[in-house]
Parts: sequence; structure tokens; C-alpha cells
Amino acid sequence: MAQLRQHYDEIKARQAEVLIVGPEKPEVFRRHWEQQQLPFVGLPDPDHRVARLYGQQVRLLKLGRMPAMVVIDKEGRVHYRHHGQSMKDIPPVEDVLAVLDGLKQANE
Repeated sequence: MAQLRQHYDEIKARQAEVLIVGPEKPEVFRRHWEQQQLPFVGLPDPDHRVARLYGQQVRLLKLGRMPAMVVIDKEGRVHYRHHGQSMKDIPPVEDVLAVLDGLKQANE
């Protein structure tokens, strides 16, 4: 989330939004969001409904939910999908910005 926070203005400039889905219960999730002062949208998903919709994996031996990143356009089409194999397997934000730039060019 740190790299998304650092590049949030660049993401917003591309008319995109960040939505973080987490496995915590709403009250725990809200408390974390407030403590970290995260600028983007957070969605608690303790029942893993959203995670299952997008194929996010849970590996108990690797500390829970594996990182996943999905870029979805305004019509609901998936343009980019990354499913991490470890907690550190997070795509560079530059990859996401390139996808967003490609979407913008396709819509011009």
C-alpha cells in the first residue's frame, strides 16, 4: 500500500481510483485505515466474497491472503491482473500506471 500511497496523485490524475480490499472485520479495518491515514477507499471483506470474485488466493502457511492487483475499467472489464505468490510479490506501480495510460489512449 505504501507505493500506492506515494503515487496516489498520479493514479488520480489518470482518472482512476484505488480500492483496497482487506480480510479484517469492519471495525478493525476502519481503525487501521484511520491510524494509517490512507487516502484511498478501503473495503473490509471478512467473508472473502470480493476476494473470491477476483480469484485472490489464501495461503495459510504464507500468512493469509496473497497480494492481488486488478485494474478494472468503468464498464467492469478487467485490463490487468496480478496474483502474488508471496506477501512481497507486488507489481511495481509503474506497471499499473502504464496500464492506466494505455486505457486512456484507447479511449481517446
